Amino acid sequence: MKISASIYSDKKRPLQEVIKDLVSHQVDLLHVDCNDDVSVFDDIRTIRELCDVPIDLHIITEHPSKYYQLLEEVPVEYITFQYEDLKEPLEIPETVTGRKGIAVITPTSVRIFDEFKKYDFILIMATIPGQSGGKFDTVNFSKIREFRNNYPGKSIHVDGGVNPEVSFILRNMGVTSAVSGSYLFNAASVGNALMNLTKRSIESEYTVADFMIPLEESPVLALKDLSLERVLKTIDAGRLSFTLVVDENEKLKGIISNADVRKGLLNSLADLNKTNPVNFINESPTHILETATVVEMLQLIKRSNFPIMYLPVVSKEGYAKGIVTFVNLIKGEL
Repeated sequence: MKISASIYSDKKRPLQEVIKDLVSHQVDLLHVDCNDDVSVFDDIRTIRELCDVPIDLHIITEHPSKYYQLLEEVPVEYITFQYEDLKEPLEIPETVTGRKGIAVITPTSVRIFDEFKKYDFILIMATIPGQSGGKFDTVNFSKIREFRNNYPGKSIHVDGGVNPEVSFILRNMGVTSAVSGSYLFNAASVGNALMNLTKRSIESEYTVADFMIPLEESPVLALKDLSLERVLKTIDAGRLSFTLVVDENEKLKGIISNADVRKGLLNSLADLNKTNPVNFINESPTHILETATVVEMLQLIKRSNFPIMYLPVVSKEGYAKGIVTFVNLIKGEL
């Protein structure tokens, strides 16, 4: 996952000094906020004189058309317009280069992207736009999942409340880019902050329940409905290489993975008609409580003697609540 440094979050130093510091620490992108102020392009010209780090420009305006000529004259790599402020159709000319996106605040549905399917990405504002140092709103975890499910070929950018723990969660969810401002510049050094954002989590404010895939979105089968056909179809539809198995009260009975199916079929090759999918169930999978913190989850993974690609999530009473999967973690690093 790329880190996009919000250059105006450093109120203490001149722009040139901030840019040089970020460049020396090899930041991925330079995030420039434009609150309907064309003079921002003077800063972009200055940045271009200092470095060639890609610029991530977020424009909040009622009339985007007044920026088109400026974007042609001063090209940037990423251009985002804020959806809620638009008072005219957003029709960026083809002569404007760079990847294009639309930004939405927390109350706005990601399904507005239906109007912008030709664009490359969405920018989810996870705190109040323009308010530095705000807390990430956990509602946005579900918005990220919804967007990924509905627009699988598009990228997801996130702005607001990104600390080391949130950064880990976002990387795990396959987010492409995260904007960091106050955390980045309030740390002991930019380098230290970047290391925390990209490599590890220090403390926990969020629980697994905040960002897991909930049960209603997970591949799951009732024990009473097990059949080989249903197992195969559920695993295939879920695209996660396994399915949860629950009883009539939704208590977790175990999981069936692709490997479990393969082993079960190998054991029944003499007569596949006698295959009983109940025998496929791993009744004691590694799992985690919904109340566990991110740190506790990482400690569980570290203690494991085998690689963990997914974790069933349960309540303290043993009811299935969802899953945490790590299949997007590598994608988020590209």
